[in-house]
Amino acid sequence: MSGRLPVRTTCPYCGVGCGVRVSAEDGRYRVEGDTAHPANRGRLCSKGAALAETLHGEGRLLHPIVHGQQTGWEEALDTVAHGFQRIIDAHGPEAVAFYVSGQLLTEDYYLANKLMKGFIGSANIDTNSRLCMSSAVAAHTRAFGADTVPGCYEDIELADLVVIVGANAAWAHPVLFQRLSAAKQARPQMRVVVVDPRRTPTCEIADLHLPLRPGSDAWLFNGLLHHLRREDALDLDYLERHVEGFAATLEAARQSAPSIPDTATRCGLPEHQVAEFFRLFTRHERVVTLFSQGINQSSSGVDKGNAIINVHLATGRIARPGMGPFSLTGQPNAMGGREVGGLATQLAAHMGFDDPGAAARLGRFWDSDRVASTPGLKAVELFEAMAEGRVKAVWIMGTNPMVSLPDADRMADALRACELVVVSDCMVETETTAFAHVLLPAATWGEKDGTVTNSERRISRQRAFMEPTGQARPDWWIIAQVARRMGFASAFDYQGPAEIFREHARLSGFENRGGRDFDISALVDLDDADYQWLQPVQWPVNRQAPGGTPRLFADGRFFTGSGRARLVPVTPRLPAASTDDDYPLLLNTGRIRDQWHTMTRTGAVPRLSGHLPEPGVQIHPGDAARWGLKDGDLARIESARGAMLARVRVDAGQRPGSVFAPIHWSGPFARQARVGALVAAVTDPISGQPEFKQTPVRLMALDTTWQGFLLTRRALALPETLYRVRAAIAGGWRYELADAGSPPDWPHWLRERVGEEGEWLEFEDRGGAAYRAACVRDGRLEALLFIGRGPELPARDWLLGVFAEQALAPDLRAQLLAGRQAAGRPDAGPVVCACHGVGLNTLREAILTHRLDSVDAVGSVLKAGSGCGSCRPEIQALIDQAHTPALQA
Repeated sequence: MSGRLPVRTTCPYCGVGCGVRVSAEDGRYRVEGDTAHPANRGRLCSKGAALAETLHGEGRLLHPIVHGQQTGWEEALDTVAHGFQRIIDAHGPEAVAFYVSGQLLTEDYYLANKLMKGFIGSANIDTNSRLCMSSAVAAHTRAFGADTVPGCYEDIELADLVVIVGANAAWAHPVLFQRLSAAKQARPQMRVVVVDPRRTPTCEIADLHLPLRPGSDAWLFNGLLHHLRREDALDLDYLERHVEGFAATLEAARQSAPSIPDTATRCGLPEHQVAEFFRLFTRHERVVTLFSQGINQSSSGVDKGNAIINVHLATGRIARPGMGPFSLTGQPNAMGGREVGGLATQLAAHMGFDDPGAAARLGRFWDSDRVASTPGLKAVELFEAMAEGRVKAVWIMGTNPMVSLPDADRMADALRACELVVVSDCMVETETTAFAHVLLPAATWGEKDGTVTNSERRISRQRAFMEPTGQARPDWWIIAQVARRMGFASAFDYQGPAEIFREHARLSGFENRGGRDFDISALVDLDDADYQWLQPVQWPVNRQAPGGTPRLFADGRFFTGSGRARLVPVTPRLPAASTDDDYPLLLNTGRIRDQWHTMTRTGAVPRLSGHLPEPGVQIHPGDAARWGLKDGDLARIESARGAMLARVRVDAGQRPGSVFAPIHWSGPFARQARVGALVAAVTDPISGQPEFKQTPVRLMALDTTWQGFLLTRRALALPETLYRVRAAIAGGWRYELADAGSPPDWPHWLRERVGEEGEWLEFEDRGGAAYRAACVRDGRLEALLFIGRGPELPARDWLLGVFAEQALAPDLRAQLLAGRQAAGRPDAGPVVCACHGVGLNTLREAILTHRLDSVDAVGSVLKAGSGCGSCRPEIQALIDQAHTPALQA
């Protein structure tokens, strides 16, 4: 261990920005929620609670690699700098690009933006935040004149009505959802409305769920705006004094959604549900509307965001406690990246290319005559330019675009066509690192030092508590070293992140006479010790607000030229593509509870893989019957762009005609499971954000001759099969396998991979294509393989429990290959509570046996739901099921 413990830092996952406390116990790191951090007040989700289990260093990129050969930093940095300079000299600065990440710290982000926009002289630096937040950025900017989130988390707790639109907050922002749940429990009169095509765990606290037609959100909010006008529920005084664009916006709303019946028809909802939503919004003054990827990831995401903001501006429900539109940020530092101009359409310190003096202002501050004056290529455009040969060098930092971008297979062609691909990453094996000419080992969470900004504009410190693994270095250091070698040494002569942060703070106040929202100039004089102990604070942090600013716009002044907010006329549009006879289902995509992005960190943690160990596709029972699919089948999902394979999960919460698949699985964990391969590269014309939520697809059962699963103590390099998924389990790894070809010689196949030694228990039925084998070494299971035709394979969950034991009990030997659990050894079922490892069957039995009627009661018996709280909606659903008369009978 390294560094002084305990250390207070921040979680590296979602945009909630939770504080964590890292300490040592019995020679191991221990992570718990920081009760002093205002974002989470000690709460952590399942991913945050398992952070200590990700610090093992397995799979890390340990040293620089140039053209497949290990090398030192000097050679690697020279190769990058000279390669970029050579291409710039031959083809100009527009021939190079950076593609960065919301996983970077603000100081890293700042230097990447400064190098590309300030000294290379191109704006071709974009970020994976383009894929999740850019529509919200554009909507904020159109309405407020700046990318400003006006409220704070406290508003969610103070609201009398919370509307959640296009966000499964229970899984994607669990800690914030738990804050809302606790507030609703404390104030039962609080109302929650969830607007989402599918019924998600978030709906468990909803008083009203609107399962609207996918992509119809703008009609719903235009209809609400017109209804508020008809009910004389607009704040005419606020509109008169603080808002412009009213007449045109109201007329657009009237034309698109003139009545409740028309709105209901457009949205595919019953009239009474629409009427109830409109009634709730009209009657409650303190309203917060939370929106996220279901709004943003659309070919009209900016308009949808503005339709939501419009109703808040038109009613004056903004900038006061308990009210306002609130964009839920996807990544831990997506907002910090926006502060420094990480998007190709922005300049640093919330300056914009539409400000004619901004480039010159940055030139004066950075002492550079090369500052970019026009926007660069957005993410999808950037990779298309690479495929066309216009961008010849790219530096990818801390992200995995081969999985996260749409039309992912074409993105592979772009990387192959690029003359120089540089990748900075902490992991050696990702689907993007495979294309790199130069690999640079980057420091990761626990090793790097800097700041991040969360969804409520709160800047927090991320502090190092361990030495970098191998030769890994912080991103800011790598960027500065390359910049120096490109001839910009004097502008990149930094000794540490504190120095970079002070420059960032100075720039925020530089020639800023109240015309820009982002201002942290009160932090400009922090010395290194002050920076080390910087406490969480919400910007603006300036002379007027040295302690930070929880809410903006309370004075009714905005960052537009007129000082007024803008209502934006919205003409709703359907998704870019629609279903047809060939592709009759609409694919929705998103996150699951216990995994993060492409699983490079979370995928190696057994307790995070227990809940949903395989890529799945959720489908309504009626659709499953129509297409001949059953729960647990393997299916092929096809679009006009590509295909993926997944396990079928029949779910009555799905809207008929729609299916859902998670975004997380990539090559190291699953074969052909990238959702991005299905999604077309269709983007919002303003934000450039892809339409991930509405892709026409078809489903069909996967044709296989055999299926099976393998449990082993160590990760194995298995031959390619049609279906292959790898998941971490207690004591080893689980593989799910299937193929359409002839089965191999299974006894030889298994021994070739795990070795001959040990006691072997085997059963083989060649005629029935069945094989079962267990290898026991030193009294413990070393490997367990079951092969069959799928339906006859046993449940995995109780076998996982046996595999995790240190010794194979004698009474289990007879039942092991039969696939039947021994008497007195109950099957816990699939994991529901990741924190305490409590399974579905255990929960159901306890609820019935002890007549438990609340999640807290379940927690008192089993501890389930008493940790991070992410599983509480699922436990509540089990309680509700257990108390329905049909099930009791």
